[in-house]
Formats: sequence, C-alpha cells, structure tokens
Amino acid sequence: MEKQPRLLASQLLLKNSLFEVSLNRVLLTWKEIATKKKRVSGGIHHPFKVGTSHGVSVSEILAVRELDVDSETKDDGRWQKMPQKSTEAYPYAFTVSYVERAWQHRWRCSDVTFHCLEGALCQQWVQTIREQLTALTSRPKHLLVYINPYGGKQQGERIYEQKVAPLFTLASISTHVIVTEHANHARDHLRTEAELKKYDGVVCVGGDGMFSEMVHGLVSRTQRDNGVDQNSPEEKLVPCTLRIGIIPAGSTDCICYATVGINDPVTSALHIIVGDAQPMDVCSVHHNNTFLRYSVSLLGYGFYGDVLADSERKRWMGPARYDFSGFKTFLTHHYYEGTVSFLPATDILGTPRDKTRCRAGSRCFICQHNGQLYSEDAPEICETDTDVSDSEYKGGWRVIRGKFLAINAASMSCACPRSPKGLSPAAHLADGTTDLILVRKCSRFNFLRHLLRHTSKYDQFDMNFVEVHRVRRFRFTPRYCQSDSELDLRENGKRLFSQICRDHPACSCSPAYSSWNCDGEILPHAAIEVGVHCQLIKLFARGIEEQPVFEDLPNPCVV
Repeated sequence: MEKQPRLLASQLLLKNSLFEVSLNRVLLTWKEIATKKKRVSGGIHHPFKVGTSHGVSVSEILAVRELDVDSETKDDGRWQKMPQKSTEAYPYAFTVSYVERAWQHRWRCSDVTFHCLEGALCQQWVQTIREQLTALTSRPKHLLVYINPYGGKQQGERIYEQKVAPLFTLASISTHVIVTEHANHARDHLRTEAELKKYDGVVCVGGDGMFSEMVHGLVSRTQRDNGVDQNSPEEKLVPCTLRIGIIPAGSTDCICYATVGINDPVTSALHIIVGDAQPMDVCSVHHNNTFLRYSVSLLGYGFYGDVLADSERKRWMGPARYDFSGFKTFLTHHYYEGTVSFLPATDILGTPRDKTRCRAGSRCFICQHNGQLYSEDAPEICETDTDVSDSEYKGGWRVIRGKFLAINAASMSCACPRSPKGLSPAAHLADGTTDLILVRKCSRFNFLRHLLRHTSKYDQFDMNFVEVHRVRRFRFTPRYCQSDSELDLRENGKRLFSQICRDHPACSCSPAYSSWNCDGEILPHAAIEVGVHCQLIKLFARGIEEQPVFEDLPNPCVV
C-alpha cells in the first residue's frame, strides 16, 4: 500500500503521558514517547503499552469534538480522569469517538481524549479530522427510520431511543422517525408517500418481518418509478439506490445475524454510521405470471412451511410457539410429492459444499466473479413434461420428481444463534444464485440427523437423501396440482378429509399440499416460480468479518 502523506502531527497528552499523534487520509495513530523516568499514576490502569503504535481507520472515526477542560475537571464529586496539574499544563482537549471491535463481531463506541498546549492547535486537529470525515461520501446524513413497536418483546422504541438515537446524534445524522401503527405500514408508506430523494437510506427497527416490509416497499417503488412490470417473471428488475439499515429488535433477526454476525443494536447502528454497503440478492416469487412476494433469506416448503403454518395458529404462545410447532411437525413427518425444475448456475466459482464463506464487504471474490457472470437475459423457461424421469435435463434445466420432506432455497447462510452455520453455510449474499436443498422422504431418525447437522460442524449435505444445487431459477409443481384451476391453499385446507389429516397427525394419509414459508410469511399458492435478481438491494452492513483479524489481539486498535 502506498504510504499516505501526513496531514497533521503533534505531541499531545493522553492518560497523563506524552504521545506522538499523527493523522493522514487513512489512519489516526498515536504512539507513546519513551522517557527516562516513567511516571505511573498510582493504581490507575494504563491501557497503552509504551512504544506500541495504536490507531484507528479514518473511515471508522464516528465524530470529533472539542472539550471544555475546566468543566470536565471541576470538583463535582466524580472520579477525575486527568490530574489538575496536567490540565493546567495542557488546558485544551478534544475527544475522538471511534469504532472498537469486541468479541463475536460486536462493535462498540470508544473515546480517546487528547490534550493540547495551545487552543489553536486543538482547533486545528478538530477541523482537520472533521474535513476528513466530510470527505467520506458513503456516510449517510439523512435517514428515514421506521420503528415497529409490536415486534419481538415490544422493545423497538426503547432500543432506538436509548441505544441508537444517541449514536446518530453523535455522528450528526438527522432522522425522520415513523412509528408504524399496523402491518405493512412501512411497506405502503415507502411505495407511495415517502419522499425518498430527501434521504440517504432507510432504517427499520424490528425483526425480519419488518425488514421484509422495507424490501417490498423499496423494491416495488423502484420498479414502478422505472416502468418495470413485477408480474413478469422474465423482467430484469432495477436495483435500488437507497441502502437499508437493520436495527435488530424482533423475535428473529436472521438477516442481521447473517450479514453482520451478531444481533446487537449498537453494532448495527455503527455499521450504518460508517456507511457500509453490502449488496444482496433478492428472489422474486411468481405464480402463473402473477407476482407474489420477494425473498432475501429462506423459501421453505414441507417442514419449514408446516412449522410456520402451525405456529401462526399459536401466536398466543409467543416465541415458544416455534419450538412447539417444530416438534409437532417433526412428529407428523409429512412428505409431499411434486416436480422440481431448476436452472443450475454454470461457469461460477464456489459450490454449496465447499468451505468458502462469504467474506466481508465487497472483498468477496466469489460474489464479484459470479455477479459479473449474471446474465441480463432471462433463461428459457422449461416446460415440464408429464413423462420425465426422476432426474432429467431439459434445455439446460434439470427436472426432478419425487417425494420430499423439505424443499428449501437459501439465498444466504440463514445462520442464527441456534444454527451458527445456517441451512447453507457456503451460500453467498451477492452472487446471483440461491442454494436449492432437496430433502427426500426418509425415516424420522435420518431426518433428525439432518436437522442436527445444522448445529454441528459436519457437512450437512453428506447424506444420501439430501441433495443441494446452486441455481439461478427454479420451479415447483405439486403432484396433485390442478394446473390453471389450482385452488387457493386456504380454501383447499377447508376440505373435510384434508382438515381431518391435519388435525389428527396419527392418520397415515399425508396431505397433498404444504405451504411455502417465504421469509416468515405464508404464500397462498404451492406452485411457484422463483428467479434470483443479483445485487438488487444494498444494506448498511459489511458482511461477517474474519474473526482472527482482531480477536487474537489484546487491543483491537493496535497497528
């Protein structure tokens, strides 16, 4: 890397010791000046080792402010950070707030205060650092914030006011806050009323459902403004220009966990402040040339669809409903017969079973390479033949018929605290593909082995009844689908015998249809067509950083 010229360098006082402080366009560094007699403040821990250079990237400096030393050191009964003699010799000070990394991808805001001999020098430091921060054009200045007061443990407003808003104020970010009053409030507001040109990004305070609302509102608005027909599966969608931020405050925060590495509001707020940008793929779901929904994480048919459908009838149980419904669905062990057609992603780097993880930010070479290969023209749609074999190729598409316990499409790892690796550990956020996981009919014991693999370090696809494919498009048609006259699943569920089977799982008759779980929402149809739109949205996120880079160091800001 080319060495950057110094913008400013001075000897400043820090923690009662003299430091050589230097600033260039990339780094702010400070190194203690060795003296013959090392003065030690009685009993006060000194966090900086003599001779060691410490620093922080300019891009991760949150703010700088000049301090009133007299008000800081006056006798008010609090512990004094600086001895009175030192503040008399260095009567001017400024504080730099910056990002500091902690364990398990957690970020926090830390401060370092430098004391100067002269007021003019102090002001010069403050002004120079602010000029460098102003030059960071990727940072947001104005944000539109939606808060879901009902999601999770109903702590959205408290989390924002106590943990997030002070950080935005520190970074001089202005916000327009809207507390949602009903379901799809944020989606509808983004679609129609929001003056998006006034903002540098939109932020949701809530869970995955709130984030899905934001995606639908922003993507739909972008397509409408550009004259794109969302009902056409072959349309190439226009990428959104505004970035989306997520402050986790829901029952499930899978999106946040898979893109940042932790469900922590402060960490997410700091990613927003520094202006990170993580592109993400979005899947569009259609039925008979009619748009249904967008998906950014998981599309699940069979097991995960049944879990969601059952849990929706038990919302009174709170978050415990997912565990109860999951156990119940596992015991029923329903399988579903149908045809899966998919277009494999060819000439790409990476496979669903390799050890390559999606690296932080734009440095993921797989996302870069595969994104460039993303075709502008939609591939030819395969017409399913009733006489095809269990596995057959048709015009570049592969067709598989069988009985499945689960059909899952993971556009990201889908990692969460319970499953740190996720459903597809090697899935990438922005490579224009989704990992299609087919779990064929098997015994309960084998299916339990498959589920347990999600929490282990073993290859979860190394089972003869599980197969995984990296695809650009796929279709699913149930075995008993009535083609163009397919009934709505809700009406179908009212049929007498099907309802009896659902209410009494001991019955040996398996229902004809399951439900699709689309990012936590139930789709109204079982026969769907799915296409991946490469890097359609951008998040205020960096991706999951490599842990060894900073976790092995005693002080993460040591250069």
